Amino acid sequence: MLPYSTLDEASAALGRNLTVAETLWFNYSAKKSDYYLFCHNILFLFLIFSVVPLPLFFTSLWRSAGLVKYKIQPKVKLSPSEEFKCYKDVMFMFFFVVGPLQLVSYPSIKMIGIRTGLPLPSGWEIFLQLLVYFMVEDYTNYWIHRFLHGKWGYEKIHKVHHEYTAPIGFAAPYAHWAEILILGIPSFLGPAMVPGHMITFWLWIALRQIEAIETHSGYNFPWTPTKYIPFYGGADYHDYHHYVGGQSQSNFASVFTYCDFIYGTDKGYRFQKKLLRKLKEGVENGGEQNGGSYHIATQDLKSD
Repeated sequence: MLPYSTLDEASAALGRNLTVAETLWFNYSAKKSDYYLFCHNILFLFLIFSVVPLPLFFTSLWRSAGLVKYKIQPKVKLSPSEEFKCYKDVMFMFFFVVGPLQLVSYPSIKMIGIRTGLPLPSGWEIFLQLLVYFMVEDYTNYWIHRFLHGKWGYEKIHKVHHEYTAPIGFAAPYAHWAEILILGIPSFLGPAMVPGHMITFWLWIALRQIEAIETHSGYNFPWTPTKYIPFYGGADYHDYHHYVGGQSQSNFASVFTYCDFIYGTDKGYRFQKKLLRKLKEGVENGGEQNGGSYHIATQDLKSD
């Protein structure tokens, strides 16, 4: 809750007039507790998991020829009822694991120093903090993901997430409850190391989930803005990991690809892409586009 009763008090404390954004923040948050503001994350997560995958759902439903060509595994078709079941399972996990976890984690947010007051952070401050959050989460998530592909981790926990060998947007958070809890640690480490404003924290949670939905979309759209982000993996990169499944020792990265490159866990993917290019070069105007020949390439890999 802000320690000011009026805008004039806030301006006097800052020694300047409030910006438009700060005025809006004051009007919204002045009489709300910090705990209430923090709990907005629950609403944001519900809306993101419910709304963001909908365009992908309708794309699969309509199966427009102009969009199907971008499907990474075009032979895999889930019915609307199967996709809705996935959504229900995710919402069950949301209400009984993610939501309660958010409610009880507020003391840790206060402890690390996430603030709600004025002044608001600058655009550059928000950008740099988000960059740190993504880098820290990506690195720690990489090693946890590798652990989950060990015999014990996969059989006991991670195989639930790999039930979808051809990912869909709704399945981004589809996982064992223990995996949800474990992967909450990398998401928290960045804000703990570089604490910022509650607005930055909201953006971090929202962007991370939207990114996860995109990488699990099952579509490799050429117009996706994230293609211009250096070292960004994307849907095609992560889809390969799901296709190979439990035997996969490749493409562990959650967002960026640098860890896979440094530690040599992207060799299978790079060899597969090289093989696909050779197959396409040998057939004029033929072959399935954008990863559609996974099966052919994988069979060739096994025979080598």
